Parts: sequence; C-alpha cells; structure tokens
Amino acid sequence: MNKPKVYIAKFIPQEVEDYIAQYCDYEKCEDEDITREQLIEKLKDKDGLLASGTRIDEELLEKAQKLKVVSNMSVGYNNFNLEAMKKRNIIGTNVAGSLDDTVADLIFGLMLACARRITELDRYVKAGKWKKDDDLDLYGANVHHSTLGIIGMGRIGEAVAKRASLGFDMKVLYYNRSRKPEVEKKLGVKYCSMEEVLKASDFIVIMTPLTEETHHLIDEAEFNIMKPNAIFINASRGKTVNEKALIEALQSKKIKAAGLDVFDVEPVQADNPLLKMDNVVTLPHIGSANDDTRFAMAKLAAENLVKALNGENAPNIVPELKQE
Repeated sequence: MNKPKVYIAKFIPQEVEDYIAQYCDYEKCEDEDITREQLIEKLKDKDGLLASGTRIDEELLEKAQKLKVVSNMSVGYNNFNLEAMKKRNIIGTNVAGSLDDTVADLIFGLMLACARRITELDRYVKAGKWKKDDDLDLYGANVHHSTLGIIGMGRIGEAVAKRASLGFDMKVLYYNRSRKPEVEKKLGVKYCSMEEVLKASDFIVIMTPLTEETHHLIDEAEFNIMKPNAIFINASRGKTVNEKALIEALQSKKIKAAGLDVFDVEPVQADNPLLKMDNVVTLPHIGSANDDTRFAMAKLAAENLVKALNGENAPNIVPELKQE
C-alpha cells in the first residue's frame, strides 16, 4: 500500500519529522521563504500539507487537486477559506490546546509589564536617569485585586482567568459568544455584555480568533467607553483591533497603556507610532515561542496530519470543517 504524500512547509523538529516518515512519503521546505508559486507547484501531487499561515484558497486548491488534509501548526486558522475547503471535503486542523498556558503566561507578563511600567523603567535605569530613591513619577498600578475583563473565553481565556482569579485575587468579567456556566462555577468569573466588560475593567484582554465578525471588534466606540486607567492587552490577532483607533486612544489618554504581541501589519512597521510610546509594551508575536511549546505544537500538527490522511479521527479538526 502506497503511503500518502505530504509536504512540510514549516520547520519541525527531527523527531517529529521522523514520526511523519513512518506513515507518509514527505518532502520538506528547505527555505521558509518559498514563494507561493513554488509551494503550489510542490502541492500538485500531495495529499497533505503541514504549514502555518499559508493561505488556503480557491487558487491553491484549484491547482492542488489531490490535497485532502491541511494541518495548521497554529491555533488560528483565518488562513483557511472554509467554504472552498468544505466544497472539496478537505480536512483542516489546528493545534488548539497545545499552547494555552504558554500564551496565558505571556498575557500576564504584558499585564504586569504595563501596570508596573517594567520595560519603561528598565530603559530609564539603563539610561542613567535614576537619581533618587523614591520618585512619584515612577509609580505604577496594582494588578492584584483589580478587575480583569476578558473578551473571548476560549481555552487561553480560561487559562488567563484561572491565573487572575486564583493567583492574583482579581475580579474577572468575561464576554463570549456563548456563556460558560462551568467556567463561572470553577473560577468565580462573571458573564457580562461586552459593553459592561469594557466599562468596568482595569485590564482588558482580547483573545478572540480573527473572523469576519471579529475584524476590528475593538474600535473607536469600544475605546471610548473604557476607563481612563484601563490597560489594553492584545495577544490574539492584530486585526481584531482597529490599530488607528488604539493609537488615538493612547495619544488622547482615553486609556492608560497597552501591551501588544500582535499588530495590524507584521513585522510591525518602523514608523508605527506605537513604537514611540513609553506606555506601550511591544512584542514580536511570541505568544507560543518556547522550545517545549513549539515542539508540542509540531507534534500535534503532525498527528493531525497523519491521522486524518489514514482515515482516523484527527484530534483537532476545526469546528467549521467537522462532518455532521
């Protein structure tokens, strides 16, 4: 029996590559800067693709007619044209669950860095500006016993809520498409409308996937109803927020600070005003970036690919592509 043919368009550890080799004939990308045209050419005789962020659309699927499975090595799957994939019965998977705690840790790092002005004051000390022991101008804000609002109570949202409620004694409010009574009971969090969350929270964390509905979910109107001392955190996708509205909110002091792991354009442009603001902590989209987590993501992506190609139940088929 011939093994299915797959293309690996993302760097994965050798151990994971060896796992795929047991079940599939594979070819891998030696240079992650491969052009789209080159990738499409590689996919013409392939049954499966392991990638991260590759746009899966009509153009690609029309030319990669043998393709049966696309395994995303990421949680987000806004790169999938779901209708085009559904029409061709193509299975799409992600790695939900493999990075929840790692991203939640980073979100708390951003909250602490913004509230206690850690990166700003690190630069202050290194620049030789520290001249006296106690300077009121250097004071920050507490995280503990404050109010956290979470927009999007998925797995990562739950992990953030757990840290906030049980570790920092925070009051946690949340807004989600569907209410989660079991999470409310377990963690003592409170379900509210999005407007209520935005009005009442000292920290606001957005953790929604990027869809047509969540594009610019946080816009000028949303910033206008936040507290002036609110700290806004985005570690989801840059386009869930209108970046121009965020910049204006920070410049006009509608909100106090922001911690960002994602941007509208990535890598972030050098002339982006956010990079000049002391009250903004900027990270290079590193939510899941550590060796253990990236290994777990690669292994799960490989398992999704292999199981789906061999007719088994893949553990992480994205909801919209699950068979009824």
